Amino acid sequence: MPHITIECSANVETTHLDSIPRVVHEAAIATGVAPLDALRTRLVVHDRYVIADQRAENKFIAVTARLGAGRSVEDKQRLAGAVMDAIVGHLGPDERDTALSVECQDIDPASRINRNNLMARQEPG
Repeated sequence: MPHITIECSANVETTHLDSIPRVVHEAAIATGVAPLDALRTRLVVHDRYVIADQRAENKFIAVTARLGAGRSVEDKQRLAGAVMDAIVGHLGPDERDTALSVECQDIDPASRINRNNLMARQEPG
């Protein structure tokens, strides 16, 4: 864990749509909160949405990081802060008219089944 889902409105600039998953993924790795083999980052672009006062230039980027239970509040805050900082730094002036959010959620281990075949591929040390 974590599994990171980035949702955004379709009017986010195409160059950002192509790069935001990588930017978020790298920021999450840099925190040390997420083991590399367990990190998955995906982007979902929404074509139908209504934002605030419904102006056409309004955009959103919402990041949800689903984490295995047991992480400290400090770890969750560090991950959320690093991801937010990375997005803001990446967007630069294009952040204008964009609602941004990052949320960390715990996954209940009692309601989850996981099988990760990537762990065996990891190079030693």
